[in-house]
Amino acid sequence: MKHQFIEALANHSLDALRRIPKSDLHNHAGRGGNIKYIGDWVNTTILPPSSKFGSLGEMQQWFVSHVKSLCPGIQGYLKRVEASFVQATDDGIERLALSYGIDEIDALGGMEAFIHTMDGFSHQYAPQTQFLPELAFDSRSNVDEALDRLDEILSYHWFKSVDICGPELAQPIRNFRPLYRRAKTAGLVLRAHSGEFGTADDVMEAVEELELHEVHHGIAAAHSLQVMNWLAGHRITLHVCPTSNVMLGRTEDYSTHPIRALYDAGIPVTLNTDDLLIFNQSVSEEYLNLYSSGLMSANELNDIRETGLRK
Repeated sequence: MKHQFIEALANHSLDALRRIPKSDLHNHAGRGGNIKYIGDWVNTTILPPSSKFGSLGEMQQWFVSHVKSLCPGIQGYLKRVEASFVQATDDGIERLALSYGIDEIDALGGMEAFIHTMDGFSHQYAPQTQFLPELAFDSRSNVDEALDRLDEILSYHWFKSVDICGPELAQPIRNFRPLYRRAKTAGLVLRAHSGEFGTADDVMEAVEELELHEVHHGIAAAHSLQVMNWLAGHRITLHVCPTSNVMLGRTEDYSTHPIRALYDAGIPVTLNTDDLLIFNQSVSEEYLNLYSSGLMSANELNDIRETGLRK
């Protein structure tokens, strides 16, 4: 498969890239589909963002006005999640981690109904994809309230990993330690958003405080050789989302993306979509973006692809 992947990159062939197994391990479920798929459903053309966002708030406003408003309510939410599974099949995603919040579970009537619905989507639209559901806590959430719910949620043994998403540093990362202790006891992969907007020290603190196995984003670590060496030594995987980083102004463009420094430091990295309904770049396109910019070689990108398939 390595030869086919390298040849597809060399030929700039998206069609060929889509047929090659890949992973998407950083994907927010209600935002993980293709805007054309949603546009076809609502019988309109949804144009992707025309410029970079100034903040997460501005990104959210764009999503609400350009996508969510066209497919509101539970029906709209389910169609957007459906689109995430359809996209996985269309783009050759062999391992798919979709994250969900507790509010999404409640919106569908609790864990049994929620699991039935999501597993149904998985079997219907992405039967060849390994579905790895992730439980995501909002960084602004009341930890005690979330803790009260956690035992019941984990008793179903359905979620495979845990995450914290939302504005970084909304509260001290150590506040989440009780949640992560429970998740660790339950055998979940421990992840959290860190180093997207924070510092290299924030990434190291998050890993140490929560005993993380993996970090969503983590690109700020590139500003510290000490932190990069520490992450590499502890084999902490960073799930990187290049277009998200460019569109949110965390890096100027693909050719200057910090994944170069992170990879060179020996840190395991993967390529992912983050919010495909907003950023409009599939995993295959992310590989091609980094290759076309000259940032990384085809061999290096294949190494990253294989890392995602092993995680």
